[in-house]
Amino acid sequence: MSSPALSSSTAPRSFPVRALGGPTALFEYGGLRFLTDPTFDGPGEYGGPGRPVLTKTTRSGITAEEVGSVDIVLLSHDEHEDNLDISGRALLARAGLTLTTSGGAGRLGAALAGKVRGLGDWEAVDLPRPDGGTVTVTGVPAVHGPGLREEVEPLLGQVVGFVLSGEALPTVYVSGDNASLGVVREIAARHPRVDTALLFAGAPRFPVLFGNRPIVLDSLQAAEAARILDAFRVVPLHYEGWAHFTEGRAELADAFAAAGLADRLDWGRAGSEGS
Repeated sequence: MSSPALSSSTAPRSFPVRALGGPTALFEYGGLRFLTDPTFDGPGEYGGPGRPVLTKTTRSGITAEEVGSVDIVLLSHDEHEDNLDISGRALLARAGLTLTTSGGAGRLGAALAGKVRGLGDWEAVDLPRPDGGTVTVTGVPAVHGPGLREEVEPLLGQVVGFVLSGEALPTVYVSGDNASLGVVREIAARHPRVDTALLFAGAPRFPVLFGNRPIVLDSLQAAEAARILDAFRVVPLHYEGWAHFTEGRAELADAFAAAGLADRLDWGRAGSEGS
């Protein structure tokens, strides 16, 4: 694995990430507490009229209340219950700021009293760090299904991914519900050093959508995304807890082993590499 020179000799390559189930992960970065796509509701059936029923099969690792304070929520999209559920929406109200899609910011704006911001492709926001300096969060493209963005978005909506960076901090990529390796190549071209990649996977499928092809990365694609990014560490998310996720931990482990990347996996269980 190539290792570009660190911008600072003291810059860490990784930091604890706690995977809480589904797409939800909690981590501290630059002195700020970040949470991805908050989902904490119990098992059951979810979904609105005219949409496929989503069946949650397991409970989250902790409750929304047990998460504690959250400075920044990275919300890839607000329109699907397996990325933002009822408990998650309540949590947004007490978070410092939610970063999401432009459409999501419009839908959530009134409820969050302005504590939400939409990010377009490559649009960045600088967040003040408690100890001085800033964390830069850049919105990056994501395509929630196989095919071109203009074909996918009318069916499954707008999605955003994120890249986090800062002085003497590792570079972090949060994919959101992205199914496009082409998008991953675009991100790697602009951010050639990715230390930690939080990759949403699970190969979710619906017979009525795209010929039952995955609408988020499958396991082989997740391994290929890690190779494209040359990521030092990969924390898989979005592969457990829902019936429409068709590939789990075993498939991910096999795919990364076959690609010679098994040593880069961090399951986010104890907040340390290889856990």
